[in-house]
Amino acid sequence: MRAVRFDRFGGPDVLDYVDLPEPTPGPGQLRITVEAAGVNYADTHQTDGSYLAADQLPFVPGSEVVGRTDDGTRVLARVRGGYAEQVVADAGTVVPIPEDLPAAHALALLMQGLTAWHLLTTAARLAPGETVVVHAAAGGVGSLAVQLARHMGAGRILAQASTDAKRALALDLGADAVATYPLENPADVILDGTGGALFDDALGSLGTLGRIVTYGSAARTPAAPVDPQRLARLGASVVGFWLRPVLARPEAVTGPLRELLALTAAGTLRPLAGPSYPLADVRRAHQDLLARRTTGKVTLVP
Repeated sequence: MRAVRFDRFGGPDVLDYVDLPEPTPGPGQLRITVEAAGVNYADTHQTDGSYLAADQLPFVPGSEVVGRTDDGTRVLARVRGGYAEQVVADAGTVVPIPEDLPAAHALALLMQGLTAWHLLTTAARLAPGETVVVHAAAGGVGSLAVQLARHMGAGRILAQASTDAKRALALDLGADAVATYPLENPADVILDGTGGALFDDALGSLGTLGRIVTYGSAARTPAAPVDPQRLARLGASVVGFWLRPVLARPEAVTGPLRELLALTAAGTLRPLAGPSYPLADVRRAHQDLLARRTTGKVTLVP
């Protein structure tokens, strides 16, 4: 089968399109013929070696796929090595999905949808009526966080994004206004996957008892050290979040994912389908993602 693998850490140029043996499922596993694989920003960190948990080389990236099991069932699954024509998955991580659900929409609900859900509930503990700021609000996580914040009762939602078009999209998805720092009124919750100077600016606009949740470092530059006394004066919190340990808790996956699928089926949640690339064109997919030329869920198609 054809797959994408890297043998050294680096930029998109280390991603190679190679031939690998077809996978054989072990006990409790299912083989899936891949219809589409999701591309996440975390994949770029795995590729350049800056991911929170180092992976052994050589490595086939990709943590989520839509495809068909050997009996023909169409499924959404968490996997390792998803950038491939075939993959195996633990049966407990496989969820049947409707035939009419676009692959990009289903993939958006898995890693990015679960991230957005847990950012608001588990990490930020959003309360009804609170003001929420979402950074990168037109991206995979941000676009869903804007909509989920509205569904969960946020009083006001502010969107930060890098271009006028992306800001307009976030407003169309339900944001009340564009976030410009310093904020006119302090925020209760700020979701930040960018880091760097943007995190510093956001911290200065956090209100009393506010929470800024950091879940990524897309800027690839460090933020300034946080003074605990500054947080103490506000009673504010900086909360770290990483999805991987959450995925180890089955109750933190199955229920929220079912909720996300139900909200999508009802039209309450609108996942965004981003650009789709042939699997062989994986380098361009990563280049466009890193350059912030993409909006919504990026996918690779074998």
